[in-house]
Amino acid sequence: MGCRFASALALLLVPALAVATPYDGTYRQSANSECLLVGADGGSLKIDDGIFYGVEMECRMTRPVTVVSMDATLYTMRCSGSDQIWTERAMVMKDAEVEGGIIMIWDGYAFRYSRCDEPAE
Repeated sequence: MGCRFASALALLLVPALAVATPYDGTYRQSANSECLLVGADGGSLKIDDGIFYGVEMECRMTRPVTVVSMDATLYTMRCSGSDQIWTERAMVMKDAEVEGGIIMIWDGYAFRYSRCDEPAE
């Protein structure tokens, strides 16, 4: 419990403003993903107000840099999950082939996510 508290406290102390990104939305991890199940295996991923919610982890998307001549943004990701805190760089871009989709690139890995339909109100 002490580690989880320390992780949460550390994230609170990181100076980052929650700001909407052009990539805000909920995305399928795979074609059969459950969109209402955010952050779990077989579920979806979410970007909301500058926070990326992945599988059992979340990352504050800080220090955005627009990539020249591309519809993409490079972020410093300040992440926590499984009682760990780490920082990595990731690039997010709009998918040119899938409307509303994104491509997310981490060092050595690229992922394509299609957007979940918005729930009817």
